[in-house]
Amino acid sequence: MKIVDIKTTLLTAPLKTPFITSLRRVDTLEDLVVIMTCDDGTVGYGEGAPTPVITGETIDTMKAAIDYLKPFIIGKEISELDTILKNIHTKLLHNTTAKSALEIALYDLRAKAGNLPLYRLLGGSKRTFKTDITISMDETQKMISDALHAVSIGYDTLKIKIGDDPIKDSERIIAIYEALPKNIRLRLDANQGWEADEAITLLQKIESYGIIAEFIEQPLRADDIDGLKQIKDAVKTPLLADESVFSLNDAKRLLEHDAVDYINIKLDKCGGISKALELADLCKKYGVKCMLGCMLEGPIAIAGALHVASAKADTITMIDLDGAALLAHNPVSGTILFDESNLLLSDEIGLGIDAIS
Repeated sequence: MKIVDIKTTLLTAPLKTPFITSLRRVDTLEDLVVIMTCDDGTVGYGEGAPTPVITGETIDTMKAAIDYLKPFIIGKEISELDTILKNIHTKLLHNTTAKSALEIALYDLRAKAGNLPLYRLLGGSKRTFKTDITISMDETQKMISDALHAVSIGYDTLKIKIGDDPIKDSERIIAIYEALPKNIRLRLDANQGWEADEAITLLQKIESYGIIAEFIEQPLRADDIDGLKQIKDAVKTPLLADESVFSLNDAKRLLEHDAVDYINIKLDKCGGISKALELADLCKKYGVKCMLGCMLEGPIAIAGALHVASAKADTITMIDLDGAALLAHNPVSGTILFDESNLLLSDEIGLGIDAIS
């Protein structure tokens, strides 16, 4: 199977409700899809979500990066996957979301060439997963209402977006906690919104109320490793790194400093499936568990992430892949089941994606 064509198209779909964090607001999914075709007509699909405030990429920069990399991919046999991946990551620096979209399409084709579901090609066996759902940052009563609705439709783990005001954040967390059944797990995500002393004060305050979240995600700016370590040593709530980790070197730095408890792996952030697998293997060496997260991607990229989660299920023990659940309608047809918190990988070959509507 020789790769003969690479095209891109937009994937758009409205969200059920606005996605609001301390960094951005999104009302409509607008992702870039890669459609990669082989000489026998086999098609592979990939997807990336432009997130300028995190990866620095837009739809236009992603298209440009993919166009630049096409000559290093087209004409290659899909069996030359390792060579193609090396080209993607050495011929152009950065541009991790564009690279991830290309990688997902490549792995889709490689699995189809082997007549296997991708998770089995990668050595996985797990097919069922439960994801949390994001409660966007808003006024407290709206967040409580959104949280209660999520619980009513079956979610038992909620990811609470905070980070615009530490005093207001503590009030939000306490109020949401008190409004929910006590079996509901909370994950907190400040998206780099605090300073170290603010984070310690806030977390110690909510801990005094008996609130120990499953983790606090990226409370400080990405490069503040000393501050992360300071928080980790001062509070009971586990600390998860997100924007601090793009590469293996980033992860090594944090793990060697014992600055965090967990690592959040995202395909768009690290550069694709191959890099996500490497990050999971590195974390396993350090005895650190991971979460597999998303950058508000649609079903194609979520599918790619689920296959990775299956392959590294011993290390990836937390799932934050609610991108498909946040959409007002699914613009992709396929055999993966997206049923709110319940996600099921199919046994169809490749990713399990059939077409874009």
